[in-house]
Amino acid sequence: MAGQKMHSAKKRRFINNTIVHAVLAVLAVVWVFPIVWVILTSFRAEKGSYVSTFLPQSYTLDNYIKLFTDTSILNFPQMFMNTLFIAICSCILSTFYVLAASYCLSRLRFKLRKPYMNMAMILGLFPAFMSMIAVYFILKALGLTEGNLIKLALIMVYSGGAALSFQIAKGFFDTIPLAVDEAALIDGCTRWQIFTKITLPLSKPIVVYTVLTSFMGPWLDFIFAKVICRANSDQYTIAIGLWRMLEKEYIDSWYTCFAAGAVLISIPIAALFLYMQRYYVDGLSGAVKG
Repeated sequence: MAGQKMHSAKKRRFINNTIVHAVLAVLAVVWVFPIVWVILTSFRAEKGSYVSTFLPQSYTLDNYIKLFTDTSILNFPQMFMNTLFIAICSCILSTFYVLAASYCLSRLRFKLRKPYMNMAMILGLFPAFMSMIAVYFILKALGLTEGNLIKLALIMVYSGGAALSFQIAKGFFDTIPLAVDEAALIDGCTRWQIFTKITLPLSKPIVVYTVLTSFMGPWLDFIFAKVICRANSDQYTIAIGLWRMLEKEYIDSWYTCFAAGAVLISIPIAALFLYMQRYYVDGLSGAVKG
């Protein structure tokens, strides 16, 4: 009897595992399919957006070459460098703002702490682009919507409200025992030294997460970039350039280049993730000794 029950349990477990793996395999195919299609299209030799076959009939590197050589209409290298500069500067500022605000809200107790957290939670319910018209006129009044100052305007937009997104980092800091801070204070450390030399080294996973999200926001944003850049083509970001490639007058000759550009913009994000994934470790082990 016991052997039959064990056999029946193993059979049910095998069936359940088979179903789960089958569903996961289907979901994996659904998720990977668009990526494979974009990569194949980026090497497609046939021009235009409409073709009769899924797989390209012939392959070429001309689409990638054209992105960097044909700058008469769409200057992809300049757009790439504009976006990279804006994303790096915004990432540095946003990461500092988020981590600093999260640490203060997690460790310090002050009068407006709870009102600030409630306000941030309420503001987080509304999409950021609702404020883009007001933000644009504020930047225009400050003279930041023309020339190279557009880059500064975009950096301010992307990093200015970063501290409102403190919830995840604060939750992580809350898991670090207060005994670590108390021991450091007894040893004579200042709050800044505790934050930079103790808390951040113990919080590498959340630092990596914050860096990635702070970089991806400006790197992929279209709405604010389009509103602030307007017709200043020399200040365009990649998102605006890819959007223009799909306009009626360009789509026939730039569609496959659009796919190539979509592949290229994923490289910095993938490289950043691969470089920083080694820091996805639990830094709290051994932090507090009995």
